[in-house]
Amino acid sequence: MAQLVEHHLAKVRVASSNLVVRSSSFRVVIVNGVEVGPYRDLSGVNLAGADLRGANLQGADLSGANLKGANLAGANLVDAVLVGANFSEAKLWGAGLCGADCYQANLFKANLEGCNLKEANLDGANFEDANLEGANLEGANLSGFDLWGDNLIGANLRGANLANAKLDGANFAGVVMPDGSIHE
Repeated sequence: MAQLVEHHLAKVRVASSNLVVRSSSFRVVIVNGVEVGPYRDLSGVNLAGADLRGANLQGADLSGANLKGANLAGANLVDAVLVGANFSEAKLWGAGLCGADCYQANLFKANLEGCNLKEANLDGANFEDANLEGANLEGANLSGFDLWGDNLIGANLRGANLANAKLDGANFAGVVMPDGSIHE
């Protein structure tokens, strides 16, 4: 499990391997020796299994990053660049990904329950067996999206682009469809 340390002006050394600091207002944290925070270049970084609950990663570049099994519940990933990032089996429930670029990101078996993906680019992303229950996908680009086995119960797809999306095998109960109708 990754450890978080809050700092603002100078790097902070961690004296205890069990130290965990949680704050929704932190600017930069140290996670496995990597400075993590908003608008940071974190492309290609390995944060597999990291505990990033509530982290502020707004506008961060996580292209090609490995976040397999990471806990990003409630994290702020608004306008983040997640191109080709690996979020397989990650916990993203309640996370904010409005406007995020998730082109070809791997979200295999990721838990995105209640996640806000409004106007996110999900073109070519892998959401196989992902949980999108109650997710807000309003205006999201889902072209080429493979929904096989996905749980979309109660999700909002109003205005979403579903061109070339594979919809077979997904659970659409109570979903607000792109035209505003509710699927039964």
